[in-house]
Amino acid sequence: MSSSTQTPWYKDLAVYREPRVWVIFGFGVISGFPWVLIGSMLSAWLQEVGVDRSAIGLFGVVFVAYSINALWSPLIDRVKIPLLNRWVGQRRAWLIFCLIGILFATSVLTQINVVEHLWWVALAALVIAIFSATQDIAIDAFRIETFGPHEARLQSAGAAMATAGWWSGYSGLGAIPFFLVDGATLTWQDAYVVLCFVIVAQLLFVLTVKESKRYRPELPKFNHWLDWLRNTLVDPITEFFKRNGWQLAIGMLAFIFLFKIGEAFLGRMSIVFYKEVGFSNDDIAVYSKMVNWWVTIIFAILGSFVNLRLGIVRGLMLGGIAMAGSNLMFAWIAGVGPNTNLLLAAVIIDGFTAAWSTVAFVAFISLLANRAFTATQYALFASLGNLGRTLLSSYSGYVVNWLDGNWQLFFILTAVMVIPSLIILFALRKSLTRLEQNYHRELE
Repeated sequence: MSSSTQTPWYKDLAVYREPRVWVIFGFGVISGFPWVLIGSMLSAWLQEVGVDRSAIGLFGVVFVAYSINALWSPLIDRVKIPLLNRWVGQRRAWLIFCLIGILFATSVLTQINVVEHLWWVALAALVIAIFSATQDIAIDAFRIETFGPHEARLQSAGAAMATAGWWSGYSGLGAIPFFLVDGATLTWQDAYVVLCFVIVAQLLFVLTVKESKRYRPELPKFNHWLDWLRNTLVDPITEFFKRNGWQLAIGMLAFIFLFKIGEAFLGRMSIVFYKEVGFSNDDIAVYSKMVNWWVTIIFAILGSFVNLRLGIVRGLMLGGIAMAGSNLMFAWIAGVGPNTNLLLAAVIIDGFTAAWSTVAFVAFISLLANRAFTATQYALFASLGNLGRTLLSSYSGYVVNWLDGNWQLFFILTAVMVIPSLIILFALRKSLTRLEQNYHRELE
């Protein structure tokens, strides 16, 4: 049994007094916020102007940037941005660079007529996705490097606060445009103007925190560019397979790819569903955003305690089963109609399962990353998980159309999509449990 499971529960709470944990929360907010700009907010805008479900779903293709960011993740480990790097450090320099790019693309959306210039909207969304996916690499590397290998509780708390922060950026800040636009007092372009000021505030936050250098290994020096290329692009991948063996490695990668697909299909069409079934923008802001925000934060923190006690593998299994079951709540709403009480129940249950499964998932892929290749390996795992979520879920609108708008059947299918990953997890449970136990023994 690991030392973490022998510690009194009240000592687990003490980790939240650590300032480093709250910095991770702030960076989580920054990570989740761009999904508002190109996700729920943009979907609602497109739906209101009459864009077809299939086209709205295809806008999800821009999220593929999160799936392939591993291709340029070595740059965040190796390349130093001139001037900025000397001023604020390597990780924060990349964050500032990306936030400026997101701010520019968002300002473009404030001037666009979505009906007349749909392709320009898509291009601006793609630019936001690329910069956002790039800043996620720096944020994940910052988080992992902030806590040492011996700080298991802080690492778990960091995963919880990263999740809570992400949902604060996505749901908490994501409620702002829906409140602004409800009642037609402001246009969606006006709402994007307001969100530009939120991005400026995020830039100021990055400038106030300290660069993470505490547990970052020294990078080797190279005499030839081929040595640099091998160490940057090849070694992070080969090290993972050598360390785990190809069978276990492929199994883990398959699980990472499949785990979040059902949740992604539901999330991609959720705003369209809410509006089609009859909920107002105000309802979406209150229930889908504000309530979901607090539910997710609370259960993300509780989920970190559960994972410490049960272990990451059991946490993933239970979280996955609960996640599949929660999708059926939306099938219930599809049959009943715009009942806010039922929506409240669905949002609470979905927020609980999403938080629990996400915390376990983040802790799992953080465990797999070798600190010698922090940004590259974590980005590889996160990219693989995002690939199923973004590329496949972009066809969710086509699936709803193929089902002739049968939302009940659609949500049942999203629940079934979780099952393959749970079968893989069950098959690998012994190997993964040994891996986790060896990790904790190294900490003792």
